[in-house]
Amino acid sequence: MLVHLDIRDFAIVDAVTLELDAGLTVLTGETGAGKSILIDAIGMLLGDRADSASVREGAAQAEITGQWQVDPESAPAQWLHEQALADADDDTAITLRRVVGADGRSRAFVNGRATPIATLRELGELLVEIHGQHAHQLLRRPEHQRRLLDDFGGHGDALRTVADAARGLAEARRQLETAQSSQGGDPQQIEYLRHQLSELDALQLTEEGLAELEAEHQRLAHADALLGNGGRALGGLSEDDDSVRGRLSTIHALLDELRERTDDFEEAAGLVDQAFIAVDEAANSLRHALDRIEVDPERLRQVEEQLSTIHDLARKHRVRAEELPALAERLRAQLAAAEAASGDIAQLERQVDAAEERYRAAAVPLSQQRARAASQLGEAVREKLAELSMPDARLEVAVRTDVGRKPSPHGDDEVELLFSANPGQTPRALTRVASGGELSRISLALQTALSARANVGVMIFDEVDVGVGGATAEVVGRMLRALAARCQVLCVTHLPQVAAQGHHQVTIRKRAADGATRVEAAALSRDQRREELARMLGGVDITDKTLELAGQMLDANPA
Repeated sequence: MLVHLDIRDFAIVDAVTLELDAGLTVLTGETGAGKSILIDAIGMLLGDRADSASVREGAAQAEITGQWQVDPESAPAQWLHEQALADADDDTAITLRRVVGADGRSRAFVNGRATPIATLRELGELLVEIHGQHAHQLLRRPEHQRRLLDDFGGHGDALRTVADAARGLAEARRQLETAQSSQGGDPQQIEYLRHQLSELDALQLTEEGLAELEAEHQRLAHADALLGNGGRALGGLSEDDDSVRGRLSTIHALLDELRERTDDFEEAAGLVDQAFIAVDEAANSLRHALDRIEVDPERLRQVEEQLSTIHDLARKHRVRAEELPALAERLRAQLAAAEAASGDIAQLERQVDAAEERYRAAAVPLSQQRARAASQLGEAVREKLAELSMPDARLEVAVRTDVGRKPSPHGDDEVELLFSANPGQTPRALTRVASGGELSRISLALQTALSARANVGVMIFDEVDVGVGGATAEVVGRMLRALAARCQVLCVTHLPQVAAQGHHQVTIRKRAADGATRVEAAALSRDQRREELARMLGGVDITDKTLELAGQMLDANPA
């Protein structure tokens, strides 16, 4: 269970701290208030990609911290022990922290220990499952339909086995084809490949290394100009007698005197304050940049020689310089295949046959598992659709197996969702017959059906109730509340019928102050919940009847 969330300087969030409890917590607020920003922050905490755009304007870094309480026998707790990352004092506690600097650099911590982002992402998948607000749009994609079936059936292990077998088969076939095209491992061809590879290996080149080398060359080659122009720019900004900062200081003093006499100059004075900050930040940035520049003729000569050798080889092989590392790997593979071919091409053919058998042995059970899961998923979704005021709707999951198709990491099956909204109609492709509103309900039914089999302790739904209303919205709320009986659920919603079902409610608001926009979040008391529900029900003008109705909705769903 997620018990504490702290967000600092993320997007337009200045500082938000939430204490969370078990059950269903609904996140509400005006459209555009920033509710989904909180979900994005949790996603970043769990390993989503982040860059400098994630950092609030003017801040040095964004920092997000989350604390979980888990069962010591749960999958996350066991994973932490396996990775030697468990809290020595409390093996039920998990603390994640993600820091992203204004320069785009990102750091991750698990229980106070620095970890790679990939490790954070792996743990995050065990802790939280997020259902986004555009899930119904993904239903139109065949690969997403297949993924839904595999998630429902729990086919992860079978899929990994098939994917490994498919990769092994592809590699075996590639080696055989390369060996056959190398004329049976001609000794002269092998020697030539070895010579080419030795030249490339001598460079010890990577794509990242080339970019760093070229950047270093630019700094060294233009060091004098960079230092000169940068120094003049720094002087003009803050260090010369007639610097921008000095002039701003004079203007600032004048405006301070003026705004003591009248408020008419308050806005201008505030803008000058911001200009001061901008000038100081620019000056600091310039100083740091200038500190990194060195004048080193000998190093410049060495770098130029390295780059010259690299570009000479690129011209020789008729590729771009950045493609040389990939070329080296291709030549290495060709050499390995050619050397193998010089021994016995028949052995490679036997390896291909064996790899095909391994692939078929893995793909057939996966197809069988999908066929079984397909009927179960269809039935589970039909039950959910009936609850969502679609009693006659049918969803069938068609699994078509073609053992003659090209081996794929996803197996031999095509998966397609078929749908019929009315009795007597033959189910047809979901993408052709379902309306937007029907897609929203089908998506919700699928997500709740999948959620019933999820093993995570926290589930997050971001506006999954889009496209529904009225009595159906109340059913959606009941579904989420029922789900909260087995795991913690957080739900972003605009619907009062859903919000009223929550055990807890957090409201999100935007606030403009000092020329900046900030997001605030606060847990609501019962009286505050009644007022927020009344706002959701009645809009701008909240009447006594609206408040009374909001109170009745809360009374019907005690926390």
